Amino acid sequence: MGAAGIPVKERVKVSQNWRHGCCRRETVLKWKCNLMPWMELDGEYLYLSQAENIQAYHLCAEGTGLQRHPQAIFSGHQEDVCRFVLVNSHIVSGGGDGSIVLHKIHGSYSVKFSAHEQEVNCVDFQGGLIVSGSRDRTAKVWSLSTGRVGQCLHTVQTEDRVWSIAISPLLSSFVTGTACCGHTSPLRIWDLERTRILWVGVAWPRLFKGVLSGLSGQLLTCLGTDFHRGAGVLDVFYETPSLLLSCGYDTYIRYWDIRTSTRKCVQEWEEPHDSALYCVRSDRNHMIASGSSYYGVVRLWDKRQTRCLQSFHLSSPSSSPVYCLRFSTTHLYAALASALHVLDFTAS
Repeated sequence: MGAAGIPVKERVKVSQNWRHGCCRRETVLKWKCNLMPWMELDGEYLYLSQAENIQAYHLCAEGTGLQRHPQAIFSGHQEDVCRFVLVNSHIVSGGGDGSIVLHKIHGSYSVKFSAHEQEVNCVDFQGGLIVSGSRDRTAKVWSLSTGRVGQCLHTVQTEDRVWSIAISPLLSSFVTGTACCGHTSPLRIWDLERTRILWVGVAWPRLFKGVLSGLSGQLLTCLGTDFHRGAGVLDVFYETPSLLLSCGYDTYIRYWDIRTSTRKCVQEWEEPHDSALYCVRSDRNHMIASGSSYYGVVRLWDKRQTRCLQSFHLSSPSSSPVYCLRFSTTHLYAALASALHVLDFTAS
């Protein structure tokens, strides 16, 4: 977790609070209908999907929650937003209507295009390219170059529903997490470099474009072996170009280092109550946070230990998955079916 601007003494106290689970809990937003929200943090703002819209909330100074009324609302989908990403002042979202919507957060510019035959479960956006995954058993690569926004550069037949997707920080490949029902490998890495060359070279001679178009989207590798049927991967997170985390229905967080092995992860942690894991994030150092499928359980893990470091039950006595979580140096935000919770680790 970045600690810029925090005095050393305060930084030590906050670090100890994370380790010992000392925090102040608050429910900062509630809504009446059960949803499957997704969110992103960006400086002073928290972006949260609410049905077919994405709302931007201003975070209050000194970590005192957030302003209850959104500063901005981004719309365009006809059905619920499934997931979205916020990159370089752009929001890219996939919806249950099969479309992808692109918004520029500072201005009125937006573009919507039909992307899949069924809901778009996941999206990512880097380097002028969008990748999307769908229930229709395909992953697609899309151009954002001027005049070609929404042009599909390649379609990957995954033979399985795609639940999660992420572009490598090197922009050379992307990973898909699938349902592990129609295909036995739920984690697969696909070539993106040649697709990117195609995108850069759209103004070059047609012959060159034609040669490259047949090379993009090739399967580079599968991660892991012997996954049981239904061990779908619900979230993936790149720490570096070679290190990534995954989690899903088989109750494990897995840590992959593709430099050493693609057959076996280098570390794994099992959810102690045998619950599916809906989301995972790390501080790119030692700490991992995960969200479970029952009772709003958020767990903190230390990569140097085998057992869970701390756990927080946010929805007892009713039950809800933690659909999404994000954290800063001092706060963790967890989105459940009917509420947004915050854990404040600056508390004394």
